[in-house]
Amino acid sequence: MAKKGKRYLNALKAIQESGDGPFSLQEAANVLKKFDPVKFNESVDIDLRLGVDPRHADQMVRGSVALPHGTGKKVSVLVLASPDKHEEAESAGADHVGLDDYITKIQEGWTDIDVIIATPNVMAKVGKLGRVLGPRGLMPNPKSGTVTMEVGKAVKDVKAGKIDFRVDKQGNLHTGIGRISFSADQLEENARVFLKEIMRLRPASAKGTYVRSITISTTMGPPVHIASTEVINLVR
Repeated sequence: MAKKGKRYLNALKAIQESGDGPFSLQEAANVLKKFDPVKFNESVDIDLRLGVDPRHADQMVRGSVALPHGTGKKVSVLVLASPDKHEEAESAGADHVGLDDYITKIQEGWTDIDVIIATPNVMAKVGKLGRVLGPRGLMPNPKSGTVTMEVGKAVKDVKAGKIDFRVDKQGNLHTGIGRISFSADQLEENARVFLKEIMRLRPASAKGTYVRSITISTTMGPPVHIASTEVINLVR
């Protein structure tokens, strides 16, 4: 086992001195703020283990949600649409707008964007990019709001902090909910909104315990465990 650095050990100590958990969302956010700082603005991530089997289509958990305080990350957005939608996309703040030229560029290996938004009438062309975009999580999808005629609204939503998420093959879900520069209250509010959406999306066919574990962590820090009561309270 690799030896842990001094900062990581200090973070573990901060967790233990705070009660060793599991914590409420507010308590966990406060614990993260006690970690020794690093030279960059670390991402704060939330990880869930869900009691679902994504091999069954009716147990797939995926969607999107707008975080009240955003993610703290500058998001690069490409809009693939017919020319009549280009001005709307550009006015909303899209970083790249086009169609055939960008399709060719992506086919040649370019994927230097965070989100792709497309209109329904161009999806026949965009669908051919599945092998490139799919594995990178960039394929536009109606369920996440990235296939729409309202490209201006979609761009603004993404820029304001809307995130997409999808459970993996093992039933795990991982996403960023902010930066360590956020206040503890901002991190707690972002986490609460995200978890409330996860609870809303609980598949009817999922039996037993739905949310089996929750942790939040910084890029370089250890996980902080969240009490299961936090999600139970969200559905009351």
